[in-house]
Amino acid sequence: MKEFKAIVNEYKKLDLTLRKVALATVVKVKGSSYRSPGARMLITDDGKWVGSISGGCLEGDALRKARQVMTSGEALVVTYDTREESNQNLGISLGCNGVIDVLIEAIDCADAHNPIALFEKLIQLNEPAVIATACKNDVFVGRRIIHTEKEELLNTFESPDFENKINKDLFQIFNSPQSKTIVYTTRELSTEVFLELVQPSISLVIFGGGFDARPVSQLAHTMGWDVTVTDECVAHIAPIFFPEAQNLSLCHRDTFDQNITITAYTACVLMSHNYEYDRDVLKKLIQSEVPYIGILGPRKRFDKMLEEFHKDGINLNQDTLHTIHSPIGLDIGAETPDEIALSIVGEIQSKFSKRSGGFLKYRQGPIHNRDENSDQVFKQVYLNPTNSNKKATS
Repeated sequence: MKEFKAIVNEYKKLDLTLRKVALATVVKVKGSSYRSPGARMLITDDGKWVGSISGGCLEGDALRKARQVMTSGEALVVTYDTREESNQNLGISLGCNGVIDVLIEAIDCADAHNPIALFEKLIQLNEPAVIATACKNDVFVGRRIIHTEKEELLNTFESPDFENKINKDLFQIFNSPQSKTIVYTTRELSTEVFLELVQPSISLVIFGGGFDARPVSQLAHTMGWDVTVTDECVAHIAPIFFPEAQNLSLCHRDTFDQNITITAYTACVLMSHNYEYDRDVLKKLIQSEVPYIGILGPRKRFDKMLEEFHKDGINLNQDTLHTIHSPIGLDIGAETPDEIALSIVGEIQSKFSKRSGGFLKYRQGPIHNRDENSDQVFKQVYLNPTNSNKKATS
């Protein structure tokens, strides 16, 4: 979602009476690549771009192809073979050992359903969506179907046969952590369609506006997350301390849930350095469906909370305990506030990505998720959390 936001923001700055614009999207990867399917970049006819489709090695050629597309108005799929023995046509030896398909399409600013306008709508909706994009076949290339779980936002295929087949698979993507490319065939023709799940940004709620909360807020903002900082003391949440936070909330521990929305994409971090405040906030959070709760401080601090909960007749089930991280953060030897912030944000990212946070050198198998049948590299997306009962039992 961060890339969507960057692309939309840059697009809105352009004088579209003077500039032509194209969008490049990675729609398929076989083997290895720096970016996964779903990576995008916005390109203007003056040679500027925002976003990326690789580590910098493909952008130059994509820019040249984009100028052709801007002139013709016809979408184009470009295949880059980055294997060492095959990429001399790019003028460099990349050695990435992957074959990458990139869809490049001109953006018509007069079209209310152009991709950038749709990205803006998805950002505003702030809910999961699935997108089907045709990336092979001259008849359909660049056409899309977009659904949220509640409604269809766009359908430009104009072919009931293809639409029915695509929609059947597209809705299954809501419950899958993988995007994929599928070939659909009718009696007349076939087309390759990229199916992807687009998740909202992580929403980080920081309870406590102390000095060590500031680098957590800053780093989370850099990640493209939506940041809320809340405290009972107005002096702790002055805008000068948290200029990047989307929301600063002054609210009492007993009523914070009236001001803050908890969703399946919310991470809550308790770092007030006030034991009673953190305990009381935790008591309310465990009654919600929040998928991640992190508590700053030593393990014995959380153990004391559990003892007090037990005396009050509140016993946490295993699902609830699984969402609570105390001590908070990855084990990276963090000491300073900046290092602790890195540890916290890293753990939240690994939690929502369903990864361990360990050294990649010891990971068995590929870094990215793959389709075992096609050797297709898939975009790594946030989990679609289950609706398991996480409430405390009393």
